[in-house]
Amino acid sequence: MKDNTLLKAAAEIGFDYYTILDVKTVHLMPEVRKMCQANTCGMYNKNWACPPGCGTLEECTERISKFKTGIIVQSVGKVEDSFDIDSMLEIEKLHKKRFADLLDLLKPKYKDILPLGAGACTICKKCTYPDKPCRFPGKAISSMESYGILVSQICQDNGISYYYGKNTISYTGCFLLLPYQADEMKA
Repeated sequence: MKDNTLLKAAAEIGFDYYTILDVKTVHLMPEVRKMCQANTCGMYNKNWACPPGCGTLEECTERISKFKTGIIVQSVGKVEDSFDIDSMLEIEKLHKKRFADLLDLLKPKYKDILPLGAGACTICKKCTYPDKPCRFPGKAISSMESYGILVSQICQDNGISYYYGKNTISYTGCFLLLPYQADEMKA
């Protein structure tokens, strides 16, 4: 899928903002992982897609190293104020739907995809971590932060805003993509 086609797909799915991701700007930072350890979201050590279940920074770096291109996608919405949890949850739900729809569209077109979303994986009501293996390892989605990515920095490095003004909230995700080689193309 060429860059223009990829951007067009993001637009058609309904993302508010999107840009091609320069994989060279993906930096995994221990400081971001330390923010996860603070457990503000309550998912640290409780979800296969969050630290430490998603792997060490070294393991995440290894996974990322094979990817050649990507796309950053955002859903942005209005909130009354910083206490408007209902609107935040509604916008997050919309973002996750768009994210899943784009992933489904990309799967047949790329040899490998690493989707990194916003927030903890919510496929299961209760994660099996750490007692049993993930029920859906092919569907579970880690967040950008769980991999150690500082979202505001990667947005800046790729020429897309992170903050859209007072009384807005944005959810950002990305897809790292490994295209098929010419001799691997599906007929």
